[in-house]
Amino acid sequence: MRIMGLDLGDKTIGIAVSDPMGWTAQSVEVIRRGEGRKKEVARLGELIKHYEVEMILLGLPKNMNGTLGERGHKSLEYSEFIKKKFNLPVEMWDERLSTVSAERILLEADMSRGKRKKIIDKMAAAVILQGYLDFRANNPKI
Repeated sequence: MRIMGLDLGDKTIGIAVSDPMGWTAQSVEVIRRGEGRKKEVARLGELIKHYEVEMILLGLPKNMNGTLGERGHKSLEYSEFIKKKFNLPVEMWDERLSTVSAERILLEADMSRGKRKKIIDKMAAAVILQGYLDFRANNPKI
């Protein structure tokens, strides 16, 4: 089953997908968010169809103490929107420090700041999705 991981931001959405077996996450692209949702939803639909996605995993930004802030509530609203729009199950996954982890990976790869800025969101989506895939692999009864 292919899963699409999303790192939702105000200006961009980072996209990652799992392999068909659900073992590894690969970063795919960054969708620029505009005034309306029409273009981003169209692109999400194209990617869902192309990769034959059966589930969407959306990062849930929590505060370090585990509470939800404004971004967390926006993510919950977006999850309901995409669930209805694509008629797919949507799960939420704690994304605390995913961008920090992605940044660290890119720094270790000695990538320039300009290049990092262009791909950080899709790398964060891959970090979020891989965390979920690893959790599922280690907790098969859940």
